[in-house]
Amino acid sequence: KPFPEDELEERYLLESIAWPEPRPGSATPALHQTSDPAHSLFAILPTKGRREWHVGDELEALVQMHDFLGRPKLYGGDFLLARLHSPELRAGVAGKVVDHRNGFYSAMFPLPWAGSAQVEVTLVHSSEAVSVLRRLREERPDRVFFKSLFRLGSLSESTVCNMCLPSDQHPLCNYTDLHTGEPWYCYKPKLLSCDTRINHAKGGYLKHIITAKEALLFQRFVLVQVVMRWREVEVENSSKNPEPGKLAPSGYFYKDSWRPLGDVTMRQFNELSAITQCLKNKVVNMYGDSTVRQWFEYLVALVPGLKEFNLHSPKNVGPFMAVDSTHNILLKYRCHGPPIRFSTVLSSELRYVSNELDGLSGGPDTVVVLSIWAHFSTFPVEVYIRRLRHIRRALVRLLDRAPGTVVVIRSGNLQALDQEVSLFNSDWYSLQLDEVLRSMFKGMNVLLVDAWQMSVAHHLPHALHPPEVIVKNMIDMLLSYVC
Repeated sequence: KPFPEDELEERYLLESIAWPEPRPGSATPALHQTSDPAHSLFAILPTKGRREWHVGDELEALVQMHDFLGRPKLYGGDFLLARLHSPELRAGVAGKVVDHRNGFYSAMFPLPWAGSAQVEVTLVHSSEAVSVLRRLREERPDRVFFKSLFRLGSLSESTVCNMCLPSDQHPLCNYTDLHTGEPWYCYKPKLLSCDTRINHAKGGYLKHIITAKEALLFQRFVLVQVVMRWREVEVENSSKNPEPGKLAPSGYFYKDSWRPLGDVTMRQFNELSAITQCLKNKVVNMYGDSTVRQWFEYLVALVPGLKEFNLHSPKNVGPFMAVDSTHNILLKYRCHGPPIRFSTVLSSELRYVSNELDGLSGGPDTVVVLSIWAHFSTFPVEVYIRRLRHIRRALVRLLDRAPGTVVVIRSGNLQALDQEVSLFNSDWYSLQLDEVLRSMFKGMNVLLVDAWQMSVAHHLPHALHPPEVIVKNMIDMLLSYVC
């Protein structure tokens, strides 16, 4: 049974990410009644009291959403992204979108650099599409299914597995983790016993989980993430020191280089020798999904002395290890426990991150890097909260016994969406998980690499595994925290 404070926190977290419903109780409207960026209005509000913008000011754009017939929408809930960018300076910053719940939205931007800049607001999903995504998350956590292979001698069977399975159809094998209580079940094979399970794998994605009418909301021409025509503004250098603004983005790109705001200083590790010096005598433990495996692969490919040690692990699955024996560097990657949609993970290699953290001695030469988000998008948010709570408790224990341990968390990021991807991995799901992640680790001695804002701010197309120029900035941020 959960502790009362856990229930309280969960309620607070769910309230903090509550998304406006289009019209409670109403049926899915016809496509022509849904949000259409082409008909919507977009204006940049004038500055207070003077005509030009200066560095350090805040710029506000107002959006009024209309439907395909050009009629104003009277309710909120659309998922919009906002970005201010200067293509010739390769500069960009994420804007903050405020939903006024009446069809109007404000997009607010800091102005961190001088020059001409474009304001861009993108409709990712209409409020009607978000309603479908929300329903799928609550009612169809089985829309990605998993399987396990059971084998004994020459006999083998494969069955379906998931975090929650109806037990009235077949008997179940219970693989709930004894330390964390994290649930996992497979249907029991007909002939073999539960302890003959040899692996875990993604089974696939369910088809036909939305109606034909709902599918129209995710059609290519709607989902093209139509940009409401951008406007250009001129930003002048400021003669006076800018006032600290209400907006607090974590940073911005300038000449493709991430510049963090706030108390964080980021070095650029352009020399390979600087990376080696930074990691000298360090053990770097990376846990999570493929977005942190990308960091492992990037460092191994980049740093000449770091040689991957062949553990005969499956490609793209792991576990992986790389060693620089001259400089005493050890780099390790291991995927998080189920749900994990990798091709095939041996049962013996399935580990929960919190249990792995409990096995670390820690200390100033130990670095822990976590990225846990992409495989939780198809489950109710409560599942993610429970997983992060176990990891947070393990981190508290680790930092209590070894306060010098460096803990870095990589946030989620935007990805390329089409109709298929949206139903399983929509950026709306990722945004909700990202807000939970930030809340749950707030005030702890852990450091954040803000992959979310980096992917919003950068001009390159969104990708689950961001392009190298963004990864380089993430790694520079990581190394700046370590050294």
